[in-house]
Amino acid sequence: MAASFDATVEILKALGEPTRLRLVMLLSSHDLTVSDLTSILGQSQPRISRHLKLLVESGVVHRYQEGAWAYFRRSDDALIATLVDALLSGVVDEDGRLAGDREKLEHVRLERAERAAHYFSRNAEQWDRIRSLHVPDVEVESALLDVLGDENIESVLDIGTGTGRLLELLSPRCERSLGIDASREMLSIARAKLDAAGLSRASVRQGDAYRLPVPRGSFELATLHQVLHYLDDPAAAIREAAAALAPGGRLAIVDFAPHGLETLRTEHAHLRLGFSIETLSAYAQAAGLRVETIRALPPKGERTDALTVLVLLARRPHAAIPLDPAARPVEAA
Repeated sequence: MAASFDATVEILKALGEPTRLRLVMLLSSHDLTVSDLTSILGQSQPRISRHLKLLVESGVVHRYQEGAWAYFRRSDDALIATLVDALLSGVVDEDGRLAGDREKLEHVRLERAERAAHYFSRNAEQWDRIRSLHVPDVEVESALLDVLGDENIESVLDIGTGTGRLLELLSPRCERSLGIDASREMLSIARAKLDAAGLSRASVRQGDAYRLPVPRGSFELATLHQVLHYLDDPAAAIREAAAALAPGGRLAIVDFAPHGLETLRTEHAHLRLGFSIETLSAYAQAAGLRVETIRALPPKGERTDALTVLVLLARRPHAAIPLDPAARPVEAA
């Protein structure tokens, strides 16, 4: 099935301008804000916003709101993506402008990573306490264990392990476990906690969520527990986690539902103010996983700053599956 004639014309018109073409190329790999894009392209905010508006109207770019910030990304529509990819593949960077854009994009990503690293370094020893202020950890952990079931797990990979809490939680159920984290301070704390608990089959290692230092297809379970909202590219982290799973292996994701607590962004380095069920499901399905369970844990009481937590479990099938299966029902706790 191909895009209609009129839709094709609108897409071509949207891309037929130098700045808009550069914007689409940048948004092909990362979700970015207007501020990010003005910094990269060196153009005014009104000009960038005007071009983005045209791209959104054409369907080439999707806009989504997170609190006070708007993010932009390439459309996930398969027909549009096929046409846009075909056009972009033929673009030649004759004057080095696109290479310059990529270099500035990397600077934006490094600045984000540095802010997060500074936060982790500053709060490493208090990490468990800070996280407990955001969500009821006991309820979340209980829901996670319930979703995973009673069966023993041969191998666990905890991505963004922090203080190693999930390694402790899952230790009675698994033969071996490995925690990955980018922060040396976090790893020092995790190692001390694992040693104190006598968990000799659990270990931690420094590594990048986007380039996991593990063999492909080598784990029965991977976890991303309250990690995705710190990441510049959550979809890429999920793809990398999926690649670490053996056929039939499972990925468990725990993160916040969408919310408007800007202080988590400004004071605690959150890059995403939660994720919708649809977004998490789409990320998992795009990584070749089949979503099996989604459990929503709404806040209790009347606190206005309490957050809903989502627990998603997806499985790597033994055979290939379509990337767009029907949405799975939500399981309310």
